[in-house]
Amino acid sequence: QVQLVESGGGLVQPGGSLRLSCAASLNIFSIDVMGWYRQAPGKERELVAHITTGGSTNYADSVKGRFTISRDNTKKMVYLQMNSLKPEDTAIYYCNVHGRSGMVYWGKGTLVTVSL
Repeated sequence: QVQLVESGGGLVQPGGSLRLSCAASLNIFSIDVMGWYRQAPGKERELVAHITTGGSTNYADSVKGRFTISRDNTKKMVYLQMNSLKPEDTAIYYCNVHGRSGMVYWGKGTLVTVSL
């Protein structure tokens, strides 16, 4: 059974930083694009960032310049470094992995709260 396990969420003040991590249990050769989505209360889930096997990245406009996605292919990990956090970044953050087979996998999510 494929598992994606996120960690690193929590409460942080505006302007602060957090680093999210996600560990994937897939076979290393089965992993294609890895990414992060988020869902704020009352809103739809949205893409935050994704990264290809080769390291190409894509970011939502709202996080460009503040968030950085990275991955360690040998460890089957994807990370999201979040700096200059704003209250509007408050959401549940979900790890997302696209397998080379076409399957899409989701983690259970980790809550990020940005508040005084």
